[in-house]
Amino acid sequence: MGEIYDFEHVPDRTGTASLKYDFAMRRAGRTDLLPMWVADMDFALPEEILDRIRERTSHGIFGYTDPDAAYFDTLESWFVRHYGWEIDRSWVTVTPGVVYAISCAVRAFTAPGDAVLIQEPVYYPFREMIELNGRRCVSSPLKNQDGYYRMDLADAEKKIAEENVRLFILCSPHNPVGRVWKPDELREIGSICTRHDVIVVSDEIHCDFVYGKNRFTSYGSLGEMFLRNAVICTSPSKTFNMAGLQTANILISNASLRERFRLVNEASGYSQANTLGLTAAKAAYDLGDAWLCALLDHLEANIREAAEYLRQKAPAVRMTIPEGTYLLWMDFSQIVNSEEELRHLIRDRAHLWLDDGSMFAEHTALFQRMNIACPQATLRQALTQLGAALGGD
Repeated sequence: MGEIYDFEHVPDRTGTASLKYDFAMRRAGRTDLLPMWVADMDFALPEEILDRIRERTSHGIFGYTDPDAAYFDTLESWFVRHYGWEIDRSWVTVTPGVVYAISCAVRAFTAPGDAVLIQEPVYYPFREMIELNGRRCVSSPLKNQDGYYRMDLADAEKKIAEENVRLFILCSPHNPVGRVWKPDELREIGSICTRHDVIVVSDEIHCDFVYGKNRFTSYGSLGEMFLRNAVICTSPSKTFNMAGLQTANILISNASLRERFRLVNEASGYSQANTLGLTAAKAAYDLGDAWLCALLDHLEANIREAAEYLRQKAPAVRMTIPEGTYLLWMDFSQIVNSEEELRHLIRDRAHLWLDDGSMFAEHTALFQRMNIACPQATLRQALTQLGAALGGD
């Protein structure tokens, strides 16, 4: 654990067909914005993981590939080592991503017109996957108590019963509000779902980003009562910045649910996984502990710096301190009165490219989400630009 990793000097990503850096004109209509939007880190993998990938590419053949016994050994070890949860390799279905898996789950476990519950503000593809697949999206908004978000359990149960909800998509840790749900919170919402025979799809893609005294608890680790009605969505893609390698591990212990999920996956035309994605995932889970530990220290320092800067220079911007994820959720409602005003402030005056709060819920249109998985210098530049736009020094 004595390795030293550099998170300040990062590769130039322009010219690599990077969504974050090379598609500003197509996505934002301009090229003068500092990109702090999509949940994509600026950091390269460490050499020990890259060496494994280079070794595989040197072989020169990239034919059809399935996860082998060594892959499952590594996956099982990671969950035990980090979360004290013993998974079974028979539960695992490899998919090209978590959003893809959520779409499969919606089609596998609901019929057209059925209701699916989400807790907004939440990662916007949840609603998209529900509605694009012809299902009804029912939202039970989180309660914002002075910047600290809680589940509205009474509202959730009321809507589950009234709308005959068949599926609940849980975001854990929560994107964008940064909550790391406590075991009791998960049990409470899980008990509601169990009473009403609602299947829980838990998106746990940010599970490795947890700070301070907070501890991540997988919904699947709560006990058999919860696990038997659950689809646990995991991936190394956020943790190790490898979304482009398209590898996710979906855990379903219930054999009947697993079969239904796999049939929809197969009907979608997906079978063998990305060869380099499997290689990279195994290498990351085998060798990535020290790098991840150092990364968390860097991200936590960035969170502290952002919070202190806003406290001193822009106290009207109310930032939710994230318990997890590398995303800041910022409330500008004391500064602007409309989404149009906010976009003018962020883009035209601060020259920043953040994610608009309206993407996550209609009622959070005066919020912005900022990705702080970047060098400290980049964060300071963004904060300085925001401070200047707000009239600070």
